Amino acid sequence: MRVLFWGTPDFATPPLRALIGEGFDVVGVVTQPDRPRGRSRSQLDPSPVKQVALDEGIPVLQPERPRGPEFVQALRDLEPDLSVVVAYGHILPREVIDLPSRGTLNIHASLLPALRGAAPIQAAVAEGFEETGVSIMRMVPALDAGPVIHVLTTPIAPDETGGELTLRLSELGANALIEALALMELGAAAERPQDDARATYAKKVERSDARVDWTLSADVVARRMRAYDPKPGAWSTVRGGEVRLFGARAIIDRVGEPGAVIEVDEMGMIVACGSGAVAIREVHPAGKRRMAALDWSQGRGVAVRDVWSSASA
Repeated sequence: MRVLFWGTPDFATPPLRALIGEGFDVVGVVTQPDRPRGRSRSQLDPSPVKQVALDEGIPVLQPERPRGPEFVQALRDLEPDLSVVVAYGHILPREVIDLPSRGTLNIHASLLPALRGAAPIQAAVAEGFEETGVSIMRMVPALDAGPVIHVLTTPIAPDETGGELTLRLSELGANALIEALALMELGAAAERPQDDARATYAKKVERSDARVDWTLSADVVARRMRAYDPKPGAWSTVRGGEVRLFGARAIIDRVGEPGAVIEVDEMGMIVACGSGAVAIREVHPAGKRRMAALDWSQGRGVAVRDVWSSASA
């Protein structure tokens, strides 16, 4: 089977490597253009998916937008039987979706129709899901709304971060993709339409979403801190400075003014919430390195009775 692969970030590299390792003929890779990095912005970084393609000698296409007659003709010239899309970063037009003879599949990191959209992994952690997974679906122009071909599930650990879950789901997605393609080859793939009435959505995470609202319960605050670890990092301000906060654990039997620092010790910095408190293990003050909360406190970055500003203020 001739496969055209679409993807950009690290999350998409395990499925690409799985296709190559299982002997599929990956005829091309479509990824986003190289992006500038560094203070001077003079150096361009290839996407993780492009780097894999270059290492494997696979042709790479990098359009600003996946449309236009020249780009579509370049796809036709590759003669793909199937497209596989994993976190590519753009919505594909119908002309592109329907171009391969066997259509286009997408790996989505949720149990559809739950958490359609850009940030299902962070949303699953933030909303306290006990289970999530990956769905292999047939792509249609509507957002994550196509029929589902194959699903693999996994529990979410109580202390799991968004970053840790992302790593696990990228590998799970690779396994699910290979299993789905095997079912298709055997003629045993059943495509199950989604129930749109049960659909929920996980929008792209904006920086403002990661600002801590200390008036919420400790459980909610801790889940959101874990969801946005490592990126973009839950953040708040104290003593006029912005700090990102990591390693949160809810403590239900501590009370205080929301945002007030109750204690700092080897276990972390304990901050009161609307109900209960959270113990925060690590901090990343602006312009400094990520460090243990106790080290930061001993360096006079924060002290007991300091009060963090709240997003709801």
